[in-house]
Parts: sequence; structure tokens; C-alpha cells
Amino acid sequence: MLDWNAIDTVFLDMDGTLLDLRFDNHFWLEHVPLRYAESRGISLAASKDDLYARYQALLGSLQWYSVDHWSQALALDIAMLKAEVEHLIAIHPHVLSFLEALAAAGKRRVLVTNAHQKSIELKMSKTRLDGHLEHIICSHDLHAAKESPEFWPRVQKIEPFDPERTLFVDDSLPVLRAARQYGFRWLLAILAPDSAQPARACEEFDAIEDFSSLLPGLTAVASPESA
Repeated sequence: MLDWNAIDTVFLDMDGTLLDLRFDNHFWLEHVPLRYAESRGISLAASKDDLYARYQALLGSLQWYSVDHWSQALALDIAMLKAEVEHLIAIHPHVLSFLEALAAAGKRRVLVTNAHQKSIELKMSKTRLDGHLEHIICSHDLHAAKESPEFWPRVQKIEPFDPERTLFVDDSLPVLRAARQYGFRWLLAILAPDSAQPARACEEFDAIEDFSSLLPGLTAVASPESA
């Protein structure tokens, strides 16, 4: 699937790719509606109807991913609410082994995420994944979501890369489509971003359920015996 000798840099999404999307899905679909219902004195069903419509209207935009936006729009402390369910934050299986294998093979490891700075801070504090990465790129710092055509040119200015020699892994098809449009040669979709849900199908991109399937080829490149 991948020619590791033709790849210098690996760009990795965070939520759903390195981390289990179960936390985010539970937070936005269950926990926020619960707290919003309590704060407004409305039913949980009415809360979900209201919030899900708001989510849909902003899907794919920077506002959708912004802790500050939702804190202001809902009059809730979203960062504090995330801390209430932080026990659900978890690294996907085989991620650490994969990141270590990338380092052993001399590949540059870059996190590229739409998550808000406050979410990144919480998740790095919980998982310590930042110790396995050379760089963290946050779309909010670039003022463009990964889905937008402005995003990758702005990444180039702070993390120069060759799209022909860079692998990008993400669980979002709209994000992968934007990367393909920019000229990425190597793209992988994640089929099982949420451990609480069954793996999905994907015919549009090469795809994996988890990183275990990439380890044999990557380890062979890193091993002196393979030379």
C-alpha cells in the first residue's frame, strides 16, 4: 500500500486518527446536550434538536471546532465540560508503536488538527502524545480549517513539505479530499475512528482500521537487515 522509501514526512490527524473519537462523539452528542438542557431548563430531546441543528449549520468550519465559539454561543464553559468526561480520552491501539516506528525509520511526525488549542492542551496533558511528535499544527492558528483550500498553502509556510513525499492520515473524507486536491500523493483514511461504533467502508481512499497493518512495512524500512 505504501512505499516508505518514497515518504519523508507523515502528517497525522488527532481526533479519530491517533485518538479515539468516542470521547468527542460522546461529548458533543450526549454530554453537551445534557448540560445545555440543565442550564436552559428544557428536555434533553429539545436540547439535542437545538444543538444538532446548530452543529450541522457550522460543520466543517473553524467555528464548529472552536471551544470559544461554543462557550459563547451556548453560555457554557466548554473547556470545563470536556474536563468532566476526560476519562474517555484514549489513544487508539498501535498508535504509539507506529509513532516509534516512524521515528526509527527517520520520518518526520507532524500532528495536523482542526481541534481548538484548548482541546489540544487537554488531550496532550492526558495522553502525552506531544512527546512523540516533531510539530503540532493547529488550524485555528492558521485561521483556516483543513477542509478549506487555504489551509495547506498556509501549512507550507510553517512546515515546508513535498506533497509527493508526504503521507497524510485522517478519518474525515472532506479533509482527505482537500488534501488530494492540493496534490498529496499518499493518503490514508481511518475506518474505525470511534471504538464504540463498527468500522465503516471507504472506497474513495486507501484505508486502514488501525496502524497495526502499517507496522511490518515500516519496521522493515527501519531495520538494518532490510538494507
